[in-house]
Amino acid sequence: MGPGIILVLMTLLYSGAAYLKSEAYFNETAELPCQFLNSQNLSLNELVIFWQDQKKLVLYEFFLGKENLNNVDPKYMHRTSFDQSNWTLRLHRAQIKDKGIYQCIIHHKSPTGLVSIHQKDSELSLFANFTEPEIVQMSNVTGNSGINLTCSSEQGYPKATKMYFLLKFENSTELEYDGVIQTSQDNGTELYNISISSYVPYPDGMSNVTIFCVLKMKAMKSREWEFLSKPFYRVPSHPLPVAHQPSWITAASLITGIFLCGMTYFLWKKKKKQRAVLSNKETTRMEKEKNEGIEERVKIHVPESNDKEVQYT
Repeated sequence: MGPGIILVLMTLLYSGAAYLKSEAYFNETAELPCQFLNSQNLSLNELVIFWQDQKKLVLYEFFLGKENLNNVDPKYMHRTSFDQSNWTLRLHRAQIKDKGIYQCIIHHKSPTGLVSIHQKDSELSLFANFTEPEIVQMSNVTGNSGINLTCSSEQGYPKATKMYFLLKFENSTELEYDGVIQTSQDNGTELYNISISSYVPYPDGMSNVTIFCVLKMKAMKSREWEFLSKPFYRVPSHPLPVAHQPSWITAASLITGIFLCGMTYFLWKKKKKQRAVLSNKETTRMEKEKNEGIEERVKIHVPESNDKEVQYT
C-alpha cells in the first residue's frame, strides 16, 4: 500500500462523519469550519480547497495557491472570505435561505493527479431575534370584568415556540392567558411575524393589574429566550366614590374658593377707593375754581372804586 493511499485513509478516518455545528444571526457573518489538521504540512500551492452547499453549488474555491471564481455560484459571489490560519470559510450577510449542510473538500495534487484527502460536513443554523412584543388594547372593552387585548412581534427566526399574556396583581399573584395565535412568514427574508389576541378576564375583586406579553423562541446553543413587552397597566374604569377621594382635593377646592372670595373683595375695595379719590379731586377742583373766581372779581372792582374817589376829590 503506497504512502499516498495511507495518507488518504488516515485523513478520512480522522475526519469522521459527524456534522460540525455552526450558528449565525440573520444578515451577519457565518463561519463554515473545515477542521483540517494538515499534519503533513502541505503547502497551499499543492492543494485544491473548496466549499459546496447541499445542492453541490460552490461557495468558494482555492486552487493551488490562488482564488478561483470560475466555479463559484452567482448567489455566493463576493460573499465569502477564506481564513487560512484556521481553515474556515466566512459567509457574509447570511440569510435564512443559507441554512443547511455544507461540505469542505480538500484535494492534494500528486504526480498521478488530484487525490481527495479531507472532507468535513458542517450544519449552519440561522437565528433572528423578534422585535419587542407590543400590546394594543382593542376598542370593545368590557369594563372591570376583563379586557380585550392583542399583542404582536415581528422579524424573528425560527418560529416562536410560545406567546401568551402574563397578569401580575398587587398581591403578587400571577396568571397566564393564552389566545388565538397567528403566524406569517415573509416570502423574501423568510422571517416570521406573530400575533396573539385574547379576552383577558380579571379575578373577582382585582382590577388593578399589570399585563405583559411574553414571547418564547429557540436561540443559539439550544437555549430558549424569553421576550417581554413593556408593562400595560389597567386600573378601574368607574370613578371612585366621593367619600374615598383624597383629602387634598377637598383642601385644594377650599383654598381656591377662599382665594377667589378674597380677590373679589380686594378688587371691590380698590374700586371703591378709586371712586372716593376721584370724587374728592372733583370737589377740590370745583372749590378751587370758585375761589379763583371770587379773587378775580375782587381784583377787578376794588381799583375802580379807588379811582372814583380820586376824581371827586
